[in-house]
Amino acid sequence: MFEIGNSLREARTRRRIEFAQAEQATKVRGKYLRALEDEQFELLPSPTYVKGFLRTYADYLGLDGQLYVDEYNSRFVIGDAHERSRSVGRDRRSRRLETAIVGAAVAAIGLVTVVVISAWTSSGSHVVTRQTPRLVKQKAAPVAPPALSVAAVRGSSFLAVHRGSASGPVLFEGTVARGQTEPFAGTHFWVNVSSPENLVIRVRGKKISLVGYRPRVVTVTPTSWHLG
Repeated sequence: MFEIGNSLREARTRRRIEFAQAEQATKVRGKYLRALEDEQFELLPSPTYVKGFLRTYADYLGLDGQLYVDEYNSRFVIGDAHERSRSVGRDRRSRRLETAIVGAAVAAIGLVTVVVISAWTSSGSHVVTRQTPRLVKQKAAPVAPPALSVAAVRGSSFLAVHRGSASGPVLFEGTVARGQTEPFAGTHFWVNVSSPENLVIRVRGKKISLVGYRPRVVTVTPTSWHLG
């Protein structure tokens, strides 16, 4: 365990960086950077913003951003981490059940195939020649674009995607590096980005416009999207 705020302050002081310079480089407002150094996390809009700004600020100061996020999670969002651990366990059990069902289906198909082949072979000379049915070639259905996709084209950005709302299940939370694309399936999303100028966001294949350099929140519904 280490002091998050003191460690950030010492790194900034050691590099002789003023808050105005850090704000311009990270696109995070100076009052939020001060709150991180003072560990006054309640001054930030939400834990999602805390983790995004913490990662960005630590990386900018030459520190390990993920290490600071992990420390914040272990000290301030223990309940959330426990819930995610339970969710992962449920997902694993569901995958094991699906694997067992698929295996049983494959075994049943194999058994039916053996029975049919045996019956056909045992009929011997009594096989009746039948006209082979004409096969109709079907065109492959076009692949629909994902309901939501986020691509980092000009640089990296913190990204948080929840299903439904800000309190919904977490689909993705972390830094999207330049050249990386994250697709998501579903109908309702709550999206938070720290550097929208670096991203291209598409909703059901259509690009949406995010103007400015401040963090933005996008709410996606089955028929539209809205900026928060």
